[in-house]
Amino acid sequence: MQKAGLLPSVCSQAWRSLRMASSGMSRPHPLANKVALVTASTDGIGLAIARRLAQDGAHVVVSSRKQQNVDRAVATLQEEGLSVTGTVCHVGKAEDRERLVATAVKLHGGVDILVSNAAVNPFFGNLMDVTEEVWDKLWMEKANEESIKELLRIKRIGKPEECAGIVSFLCSEDASYISGETMVVAGGASSRL
Repeated sequence: MQKAGLLPSVCSQAWRSLRMASSGMSRPHPLANKVALVTASTDGIGLAIARRLAQDGAHVVVSSRKQQNVDRAVATLQEEGLSVTGTVCHVGKAEDRERLVATAVKLHGGVDILVSNAAVNPFFGNLMDVTEEVWDKLWMEKANEESIKELLRIKRIGKPEECAGIVSFLCSEDASYISGETMVVAGGASSRL
């Protein structure tokens, strides 16, 4: 009879642990003492990712092609009490990428986390330069929002912060057993690689 009484107690504890882990309550700083290098991180999704990694305990190095963008992002995040530095980096240029890594190593002794869409593919970095302004104007203009939602078959446009959580999770030890997976943050929009 005692065994039957233990089952609800064990299930209750397991459920509580699962809820705490999924809400981030179990470890307030899962990226403590990590150094994160985040390219294109002075606005939008990149800034949201930099903010979340820093909130989760990482020392973050932000970057952008323009010094004023780097200065603005660093000031904003430091005002929030976050550990952030920054440097100019055009990810399409090898010397800029090398300087970015050297800056992180000089300031923090190494790099534990690299979050970049373009560092591996210089062509993509160059393509970003050409399309960045055009993309911002199509995506951000309210007049186009309805057609974008219809095209993607979604009810609303996502927020940058909604992408940042999965990045932080994947950078943490909580994701240490995940490998070879594609995770799509698209609000239910169909996606194919």
